[in-house]
Amino acid sequence: MQRGILIAEGKTKQIYAHPSDADLAIIVSKDDITAGDGARRNVIAGKGLISGRTTANNFALLTRAHIASHFVAHGDSDDTMVVRRCTMIPLEVVTRRIATGSYLKRHPHVAEGQRFDPLITEFFFKDDANHDPLMSVDELILANIADAATLTTMTTMAQKVFSVLENAWQAHDVTLVDLKIEFGRTSTGQLVVADVIDNDSWRLWQGGTSSNMLDKQIYRNMREVTPEGLERLRQTYLTVMQLTDQWR
Repeated sequence: MQRGILIAEGKTKQIYAHPSDADLAIIVSKDDITAGDGARRNVIAGKGLISGRTTANNFALLTRAHIASHFVAHGDSDDTMVVRRCTMIPLEVVTRRIATGSYLKRHPHVAEGQRFDPLITEFFFKDDANHDPLMSVDELILANIADAATLTTMTTMAQKVFSVLENAWQAHDVTLVDLKIEFGRTSTGQLVVADVIDNDSWRLWQGGTSSNMLDKQIYRNMREVTPEGLERLRQTYLTVMQLTDQWR
């Protein structure tokens, strides 16, 4: 797919202007994988193709569920996706079904594996230098990062996104443990789910057990990163992509 100028670049993706429509952009997933705010970084050949296809599959599913997003179409290569251009809101919105990971460090009284029903949603301000700090709704409003109505809408939309993906994964005997998404506003001011939703965005447990992880946590847990370990991880990401292909 022909691309315009490079607009932005993150750790795992590049964003280009669309060559013929100023309201569109092209997201290209990279082969990079990172952890610890980029302290650990590796390249997995072909990951961009896997991640790009996975995220486009996810957004296609959300579109059919009538959830507003920036998604327009799959690109003509698996690592690309055509989207509406957005002004991003600098928040990571994390929705949790099961207590694990960083949540337990902040809430040591909670047992690992505890189920949250209703779902819990948290906001993390995007600031790598300060490790994306958790912020309360009141703190976000006071800091003029987002107003109360926007935060309420983001919470509602994030939980609907989670429920749609959770139901889809249940059909494969996979538990969606938690999910990180981002939001932006289109040129008309519409609030939409944006950025990417790939295998770096969630925790997935095959059969509902943490010993059968299918996601980026495998990489985070590696004591030593080896070519063999990265290849096993690539195969896991490929399996996840092939399952989401059924949602196209």
